[in-house]
Amino acid sequence: MAKPTDLLQGTLDLLVLKAVSLGPLHGYGILLRIQQIAGNQLQIQQGSLYTALYRLEHKGLIASQWGESENRRKARYYRLTPAGRRQLREELMSWKRFAGAIELALTAAPGDV
Repeated sequence: MAKPTDLLQGTLDLLVLKAVSLGPLHGYGILLRIQQIAGNQLQIQQGSLYTALYRLEHKGLIASQWGESENRRKARYYRLTPAGRRQLREELMSWKRFAGAIELALTAAPGDV
């Protein structure tokens, strides 16, 4: 089994926005959803996740409210705001351009240059 990959600098916010766009979740639920949608190929530290949640909420990209978790504990649930939805669209386009450029660079053959 392959070892989970560490996140590239700057990708955690994008992954959090994507996870929350699929429906409101509490913090640990966001971590699990990211791991699930990434096929368990990414490793996310809880401390990094909660720092990202604070940062995204402070920027107005996500909003939170208290609710009850599956195990009947008080938990803060996060949802995407309209600004967060716009940011997610912009970051997805940027990521696709970046990934395409990297793909071109890595598949270049000696006769391509």
